[in-house]
Amino acid sequence: MEPENQTSVTEFLLLGLSENPEWQPLLFGLFLTMYLTTVLGNLLIILTISSDSHLHTPMYFFLSHLAFTDICFSTTTIPKMLVNIQRQSKSISYTGCLTQVCFVLFFAGLENFLLAAMAYDRYVAICHPLRYTVIMKPHLCGLLILLSLSISIADALLHSLMVLRLSFCADLGIAHFFCELAQVIKLACSDTLINNILVYLVTSILGGIPFLGIIFSYTQIVSSILRMPSAGGKHKAFSTCGSHLSVVSLFYGTAFGVYISSAVTHSSKDTAVASVMYTVVPQMLNPFIYSLRNKDMKGALRKLI
Repeated sequence: MEPENQTSVTEFLLLGLSENPEWQPLLFGLFLTMYLTTVLGNLLIILTISSDSHLHTPMYFFLSHLAFTDICFSTTTIPKMLVNIQRQSKSISYTGCLTQVCFVLFFAGLENFLLAAMAYDRYVAICHPLRYTVIMKPHLCGLLILLSLSISIADALLHSLMVLRLSFCADLGIAHFFCELAQVIKLACSDTLINNILVYLVTSILGGIPFLGIIFSYTQIVSSILRMPSAGGKHKAFSTCGSHLSVVSLFYGTAFGVYISSAVTHSSKDTAVASVMYTVVPQMLNPFIYSLRNKDMKGALRKLI
């Protein structure tokens, strides 16, 4: 096929999870329910934290930012899918697709860094409890958020600008329910070597460093807890980081599941279905994990309700 210059490409086609017309109402209802649950659940987390002065601590400061990030992450992908199903259309403009790529990368990266910051907070709280208030000062928490934002913005802009240099063929169908970077790069007719190298290199660095930081934090936490003499002290220490550990396991577990799925299967549809577990499910379940497993959050929610 003759390549078209990227400036002549006006739209892409989001092929979605299924092209079967009978499945569309079911998918619409399922994703609308998941989206509303995500938004309302995370808004409730933010409202609970902001209304209870006992929760104005570094841990819940990061949690409120995580909840806001989850809302934005879901809003970047699901509403466009719902609109396309309702209109029985699969199109997304070239500008809209690149914008979606940029925001998905930004919010995924931000969530990654926030989870690492929360792991560091739990590390300081359990391993250095007497110095916790000295180390986790408001300006350090603000600096960690600012650093996370800056790196995530730089990463998202880098990949988005690199996509602008690509030319595309006549086949512009993306076998996904949103514009995923890897799927967009696959459609290009021009050389994508630099783009692919950047994807693997940047993902390895910006994904690997926070993940290794989380592993290090929990290694130190477990080591510190095992040295505690009383069973009550061990249980209390584990309970303070149980919710975060569950969220981390869900986020990275689903991410690795999608990576393995894409490596094993050559079907883009199967990869798209698997990616739902990474881009939709964790954001929906995070409020339930924190509200059900965290005693402070449960108490604050009761007061609010």
